[in-house]
Amino acid sequence: MHPNEAIITNFYTSFGQRDYAGTIAHYTLHIHFTDPVFDLHGAQAGAMWHMLCQGGKDLRVTFSDVQADNRQGRAHWEAWYTFSATGRQVHNVIEAEFQFENGKIARHIDRFGFWRWSRQALGTTGLLLGWSPFLQDKVQATANGHLQKFIAAHPDYQ
Repeated sequence: MHPNEAIITNFYTSFGQRDYAGTIAHYTLHIHFTDPVFDLHGAQAGAMWHMLCQGGKDLRVTFSDVQADNRQGRAHWEAWYTFSATGRQVHNVIEAEFQFENGKIARHIDRFGFWRWSRQALGTTGLLLGWSPFLQDKVQATANGHLQKFIAAHPDYQ
């Protein structure tokens, strides 16, 4: 196994165990994380994983197809959890890409179908509006608001 494959494997193993410290230990200090909801830099990305680990009481994570070389990597991962805002069950299917620097993840991009996610997480609203920039913008604003409150309550991320 390439050392960067081990980094990805350890990252998702930690996340699946809701071990936020173990998860974010694989990031550089200047990590740039993006997905359809977040665009985060540095400590913000760590705070997001901490928030998800802390809030994900029924979180289950699987991962597969881990590949990496000296510069980049990728993995397929899936998460099952209850979306706290609605109490609805979500099964999110994600393709991840990574860039590495000095044995850590410097860039992390998660791609998933926002409409698929919103139908599960938000029900009828997601079904009818999940394709629209309006709903995605609203979800982004709400999620970022929750993250900022989390950061304010956890000064280590400021």
